[in-house]
Amino acid sequence: MPAYPGDDAGDIAAALGALPSGTPVSEVARKLMDLFTGGSIAPGTRLPPERQLASTLGVGRSAVREALAALEILGIVDVRPGSGTYLRGTASELLPQTLRWGLLIGERNTAELLELRSGLEIYVARLAAARASDAAKAALAEHVGRMRGSVADLTAFARADLGFHNALAAAAGNKVLIDQLQVVRSLLQVYADRAVHDEEAARVALDEHDRVHRAVRDGDQDAAASAMAVHMATASARLAADAAAS
Repeated sequence: MPAYPGDDAGDIAAALGALPSGTPVSEVARKLMDLFTGGSIAPGTRLPPERQLASTLGVGRSAVREALAALEILGIVDVRPGSGTYLRGTASELLPQTLRWGLLIGERNTAELLELRSGLEIYVARLAAARASDAAKAALAEHVGRMRGSVADLTAFARADLGFHNALAAAAGNKVLIDQLQVVRSLLQVYADRAVHDEEAARVALDEHDRVHRAVRDGDQDAAASAMAVHMATASARLAADAAAS
């Protein structure tokens, strides 16, 4: 395996730079991740040892160790006891993991997450209207049918609702977009699980999903985006109310 390009500590310092005293582990991880995904280090490269990284960053070895452990969980690096730490992939391959990391360690601002989810879902609907295959359209129709048959069973309705959104995302055909939607949904899941409280709300949601489905079926991108925007407005209002009540 190639070693880090340049064994001189000054080269590493130029690439990293020292951090302020008392820097939290999350910021150490961000600094390392910026270096690892900048494109200057080839996949499979053995990275500098913890001691050298800690010295360069001006932080304790424990902070570097915890940061590398977190980056290993996310798939950025591969820590091999007795051998060293290695970069796992190219910058483009690591992009989804870095985006996920940024969301997961950020402040949990529910309002901002709801705005992000709305924007992603609206764009997904537009892409699905342009790209959905006949099989994808049939899957969406099936999920709407399941929702229609379960308005009196809110647990089953929620499963059908999620199935619809997953099928819509798959029809959009953008893996990075799907990855980010899954992260945002997971962060909002504590509220999403109880977003529809009664049969009346379920019927409203059913009508909104059906409008999205029909627009995708007809290949009408503007109508699909508009229908999803309406759905996201009502769904976000319910989720925000639940978050405020928690």
